[in-house]
Amino acid sequence: MHVIGTAGHVDHGKSTLIHALTSIDPDRLREEKERGMTIDLGFAWLRLPSGEEIGIVDVPGHERFIKNMLAGVGGIDLALLVIAADEGVMPQTREHLDILDLLRVERGIAVITKSDLVEPDFLELVREEITETLSSTTLAGAPVVAVSSQTGDGLQDLIELLDSQLQETPQRPDRGRPRLPIDRAFAISGFGTVVTGTLIDGSISVGSELEIVPGRRNVRVRGLQSHKQAETSAERGSRTAVNLTGVDVDEVSRGQVLTTRGWLKTTGAADGYIRMAANAPGPLRHNMQVTVHWLAAESLARVRLLDSNRLTSGDSGWVQIVLETPLPLIKGDSFIVRSNVGTLGGGEIIETDARRHKRNDPNLIARLEALSAPDPSEVILRTLDSGGPLTVPELARRAALSEQDAGEYVRRLTDDGQIINVGAGATLLFFSQDGWNTLTSAATDQLSAYHKSFPLRRGASREELRSRLRAQPENFPEILALMQAENVLVDEGAIVRLKGHKPALNPPQMALKDAFLAQLREKGNNPPTGVVIDPELLGFLTDEGEVVPVGEGIYYDSETYRNITAQVLEYIQINGKITVSETRDLLNSSRKYVLPLLQSMDARRLTRRIGDDRVLA
Repeated sequence: MHVIGTAGHVDHGKSTLIHALTSIDPDRLREEKERGMTIDLGFAWLRLPSGEEIGIVDVPGHERFIKNMLAGVGGIDLALLVIAADEGVMPQTREHLDILDLLRVERGIAVITKSDLVEPDFLELVREEITETLSSTTLAGAPVVAVSSQTGDGLQDLIELLDSQLQETPQRPDRGRPRLPIDRAFAISGFGTVVTGTLIDGSISVGSELEIVPGRRNVRVRGLQSHKQAETSAERGSRTAVNLTGVDVDEVSRGQVLTTRGWLKTTGAADGYIRMAANAPGPLRHNMQVTVHWLAAESLARVRLLDSNRLTSGDSGWVQIVLETPLPLIKGDSFIVRSNVGTLGGGEIIETDARRHKRNDPNLIARLEALSAPDPSEVILRTLDSGGPLTVPELARRAALSEQDAGEYVRRLTDDGQIINVGAGATLLFFSQDGWNTLTSAATDQLSAYHKSFPLRRGASREELRSRLRAQPENFPEILALMQAENVLVDEGAIVRLKGHKPALNPPQMALKDAFLAQLREKGNNPPTGVVIDPELLGFLTDEGEVVPVGEGIYYDSETYRNITAQVLEYIQINGKITVSETRDLLNSSRKYVLPLLQSMDARRLTRRIGDDRVLA
């Protein structure tokens, strides 16, 4: 199924032409009928001689309503560029043509309306002017047909031409994730909220559980209509009205997107490639505030020029768009940039969730060029390089592929050794080889720095390393396992270290150690608590098992600890239990030492507390 749209100057007969073709008046607002001028989007449909039924979007021509025009042309397959015979190409003709060119609309028909108002010689001059105007755009070579909506002359020729052109127009790629940009929302008594739009991807069915983005509002499809006929499902390319439950009409607005749940995210910054309009009214300067139009939505934004300081008519370049209102963009989407004086340019989204970049960076430009390559394998690799690791669903979203296609390309790249996978099932992550090398280098650098700062520690905690590498907790054990298999590091459970790292004391530290242990042994069951010792040395002795901490500032040398715990356990075996006071008498010690000692034995599961007694664990 295809959708066509009108374009052209105000009062050139776009709506009248649609009415003549379809017998449907696309002007639905009372103000439009009173003023005889289209203000907002209008809709109609037409069955062609081949049997295909097409949707038609009629857009306003007045420059004050250009944002409404932009909301309607984002999902069209073919444009009807309407030019009145008695006026020829006018300013809004050129701006609308610029927009079609910037959106890469490559199928179109130039329709000369009001042909009954001029002489044949004049009509031929208009035809030549149109051909010349189209020659430098994506519609170069488009057929030109003259019609009269009043007499009917040429209308059948236009219908047959539409049919033949659309039969040669390929369907949009189906990525399996429905997106319906909402261009209207209204309520019908007894039914509730209805939204309309052109389904540009995937399919939806009655009963589908969907969401509206931005806003993450969960909804359910209660009913579907296409061209006022009830349907059980809607396929990509169709003009669709969707009756929704779970949302009030005042919670929905033009520009939001109806889609399946969970995958579509808003982004506040995106990288793209822009071409300036042939008739741009002024330059695009770095960090200039503009309005960005995307599908049926718009947002104020700043445009950061990444490889220049200024772009003028006919120029092109790499940009980062920083949106004031985040939008659910995906790679490959088209956008238009306008200032308060007109259309400046437009282009294609290359990467969403973009980070702020250093400008005029050759490496950045090379990466963006790779991301815009036609080869999906290259796009996947560069996407993983910049944003990895990623799951297949997230990779599919960022690379603008179906999950099935993304999975197949990932399998091939994995078999070729260009991609590394970690984990399993829903948490299976994929790294590019460069991305994996970067991560392992970062792990090595982090551990090297840690060992240098804390040479007496066995290693860094697992959680500290994970946090420094910004890895997700659900996949980190598998990441560590692979790094250990590649001899990058050693995973000791709670501690992670480099393979060659082994804490060792220098001579001054050995002397301090010997002195400290001698003090502990001298006092036996009642070790000194006021000894000042380097915490790092104390931690080393604890890790090595030479001292045992039992409480705040209380340490036993390991031999003493083994002896006193053995005495306590033997006492319990003989008597069945032991109390704090019995322990104090047994060890000839005091409550200061005995209480933390027993708590230490509980923690080590040597004993178990029952009331005031300890028994064997």
